[in-house]
Amino acid sequence: MKITERQQHLLRDLPGIDRLLEMAAADTALADTPRETLTRCARQVIEGLRKSILAGQTPAVDRAALALQAVLEDLRRTVADRLAPRLVRCINATGVVVHTNLGRSLLAPQALENAVRIGGHYSNLEFDLARGRRGSRYSAVEDLICEISGAEAAMVVNNNAGAVLLCLETVARGREVIVSRGELVEIGGAFRIPDVMTKSGAVLREVGTTNRTHLRDYRGAVSENTALLLKVHASNYAVVGFTAEVSLEEMVALGRETGLPVMQDLGSGTFIDFSRYGLAAEPTVQASVRAGVDLVTFSGDKLLGGPQAGIIVGSRDLVDRIKRNPLTRALRIDKLTLASLESTLALYRDPRTAVERIPTLRMLTRSREDIDLAARALAEQLQALDSPRLQVELLDRPSRAGGGSLPLLDLPSRCVALRIADLSAGRIEKRLRGGQPPVIGRIEDDRFLMDLRTVQDDELDLITAAVRRLLQEETT
Repeated sequence: MKITERQQHLLRDLPGIDRLLEMAAADTALADTPRETLTRCARQVIEGLRKSILAGQTPAVDRAALALQAVLEDLRRTVADRLAPRLVRCINATGVVVHTNLGRSLLAPQALENAVRIGGHYSNLEFDLARGRRGSRYSAVEDLICEISGAEAAMVVNNNAGAVLLCLETVARGREVIVSRGELVEIGGAFRIPDVMTKSGAVLREVGTTNRTHLRDYRGAVSENTALLLKVHASNYAVVGFTAEVSLEEMVALGRETGLPVMQDLGSGTFIDFSRYGLAAEPTVQASVRAGVDLVTFSGDKLLGGPQAGIIVGSRDLVDRIKRNPLTRALRIDKLTLASLESTLALYRDPRTAVERIPTLRMLTRSREDIDLAARALAEQLQALDSPRLQVELLDRPSRAGGGSLPLLDLPSRCVALRIADLSAGRIEKRLRGGQPPVIGRIEDDRFLMDLRTVQDDELDLITAAVRRLLQEETT
């Protein structure tokens, strides 16, 4: 590549790294920056300018841009970006309650407080205070889970996929697991039940068809190599029309008849009967335990509203076998998860308290009237910005449970829709998404929509401030 005379002059004008670091040392904005970080960022800035010059980007790079103060300002921005946390708080205005991409369930204040208390001090994580010797980390929550679910025994791992993997590897490695073809689900991130089963070393034995599976299909597939009957709750989709499936009670009866354990993967899992709140009924963990299922797995977050975890409940014999599996150590949860899970579970001792204090449950059961009040309050704040460019509307739109839960459920909700003169909805979405904190909504009919079901009470002012900044920046 031939370098022009002008490019040569610009390259010579680039300040040296040492000179830039010398100026940075005297800059109060950079005074607390670690030396290694500062050096790395300085090299990045100079290398970026060098590449721009060689690429012939002359309108963007001139001698004024290479002045030390201008380069120093570029260094300040680069350092600030390098030091900024990558994990940031977002405002979820999408209306999807358990939003997988936005962190799934919000923790209750009690769970956060316990995580801080345990995380900041030593604890009896694996120490039996009564006996004065090593204990089990599962003891912190096992009694609570059994109390709520009615199960004989319980344990917790890092997520539900891990729970399923661990159960299958313990009970059925090298042997067959019978499951309905219509229950071979795929969860987020392209993780599939057949893939998890393969990794566990178990052998998949499909029965029935996508839409219809009968008890005779399971019975006919039982052989001397069968280790387990598996039922998977289709929590993230539904098959409607000409369908048939075997009930949990029938599965348990067949298990007793054939001497085979029965396992159920509930996916999201819940301790609350949502039909009491006018929502679609979702199988509860308690119902599965009462039906006599030998092993039940479900998530600690999602509909349960706790931290990410996979919970296993069932017969003491099987759970004890699973605890002894060496794979358990690779899947165990840490003290922060354990602390927040314990506090979340404690709220379920009173279902009404759980619905009031666990954010996921509160949002799912939130009344349309309450959402409408919040939507009107936000609309009034935005209209008070008194911008002739801003158009604010209130719209009725459905919310979603999310997280692969309750796929057919539409939750009546209320949205605030924005239009800004000379700005497309896509531009509004991008600018609000790039703010601090980011406001995440959705686009519909060239309007930016914010669903108030998932917006917290203390976030209305933050949204208003974000829209105010957007209007000001786009005007200047």
